Amino acid sequence: MEKRLSGKTAVITGGGNGIGREMARTFAAQGARVISLDLDEPGNRLTAAQVESVGGECLPLRGDVSMASDVERAFRIAGPVDILVNNAAAWAGDGFLLDVTETAWDHVLAVSLKGVFLCCRAAVPGMLDRRSGAIINISSVNALMGISLAAYTAAKGGVVSLTKVLALQYGAQGIRVNCICPGTIMTESSQHAYPQYKDYFEDLRTLYPAGEYGTPRDVAELALFLASDEAKFMNGSVIAVDGALSAVHNLPSCVAPSPKQG
Repeated sequence: MEKRLSGKTAVITGGGNGIGREMARTFAAQGARVISLDLDEPGNRLTAAQVESVGGECLPLRGDVSMASDVERAFRIAGPVDILVNNAAAWAGDGFLLDVTETAWDHVLAVSLKGVFLCCRAAVPGMLDRRSGAIINISSVNALMGISLAAYTAAKGGVVSLTKVLALQYGAQGIRVNCICPGTIMTESSQHAYPQYKDYFEDLRTLYPAGEYGTPRDVAELALFLASDEAKFMNGSVIAVDGALSAVHNLPSCVAPSPKQG
């Protein structure tokens, strides 16, 4: 049986850990040649090693998606790209509006939104030449509801809007652009943070009807579908993978804690 992504080249940003790493493994297992673009060199090398250990192909490239020169270099090395997954994001220093510095705001928007723009701009010309391509943007459930993190939520809302615009602009040329909005996904970084924020994580868990968080695999499997020919009639879609979190109408304080006073 032919693999679902045989002969395809996929660029995955933020592939050095978490959801990005799982997508790299999943895509490679289905026959894709994967290029993982990440600033985390050790993590990126580990992703490549895991992919190659099971017979897949993964090229780890160091690059900052907020820098046009890094993005352009990565796409030159990658060659013609069939699939782009914009997964890289940042949220460090984010929070309530009055606690967010201009520097933190600029950094979060640069990685989480500008990076999507730069990578799409680099990938689309080649896709236009072949009149074929799939772009999967990873937004967040934050884009669908207000959950603190002012800069991150604003950036992820922008990703949703950009997805719809690009789907309309390039759909007639065979390029599909779709968006995934994950809820709380238990990755290596969240597991590392769990002991310090145990009460927050346990309170947040109660919002999910199943009482469990999602896994990177939950997101990777949907991304695989959207990247494949099976999703040929899906374009401009925004899909929540959030265990019904976006169905919640009244968020408890554990999700949006009181802002600092003073």
